[in-house]
Amino acid sequence: MPYSAKDKFYIAVDCVIFGFDGEDLKLLVCKREIEPEKGKWSLMGGFLRAEETLDEAAYRVLARITGLRNIYMEQLFTFSAIDRDSEDRVISTAYYSLINIKDYKPDVLKKHGVEWLSLSQLPQLIFDHDEMVSKALKRLKARATNQPIGFELLPENFTITQLRNLYSAIYQRNLDPANFRRKLMSMDLLDQLPIKEKNGSKKGAYLFSFNKQKYETLMSNGFAFDLSGV
Repeated sequence: MPYSAKDKFYIAVDCVIFGFDGEDLKLLVCKREIEPEKGKWSLMGGFLRAEETLDEAAYRVLARITGLRNIYMEQLFTFSAIDRDSEDRVISTAYYSLINIKDYKPDVLKKHGVEWLSLSQLPQLIFDHDEMVSKALKRLKARATNQPIGFELLPENFTITQLRNLYSAIYQRNLDPANFRRKLMSMDLLDQLPIKEKNGSKKGAYLFSFNKQKYETLMSNGFAFDLSGV
């Protein structure tokens, strides 16, 4: 049977964009501007172009919405329920990405009419976007347990408290400060800087940076990043 006789449908990508503001894990969402579901909360996405791969389409959407390049991105899952979009048959591959909210320029936010909303206060999203977010958060938790993926959400220099707040937000539970610090410092992956952040107190807290080169060297020698016990 020739290709022309086969069913035709649309292929899309949707992006689950996580951001961290130093205290809370958030999701970038927008009010949908077209029917169906016009005016309701939605993830950002778009249709695949003829000259693109799925990854290229997702990077295009991310660059347009965030104005940023070299963003951590991972393909998540393909959603193909027949009735997932009431307008037509649309198959969507979801991606999730991680960015530091402070890298996101406010004028870009305003230009695209998008907002950062806390995961604990998310409204219902259109179509199967809630399921996409749920799967992305589950994947993020798994990745954060055995890979230093969380550092993608932080500024280059950070405090241990900021790092603990991030992992508490990812795991969605409070982490014991002493246990977290002990576990993290035992890995010897952080470089302490000779400067302090004094936003929280007069005494201040030392800033640290993630030593990626040391991590890669350790990995080549069989090191296993593991925060499962915190």
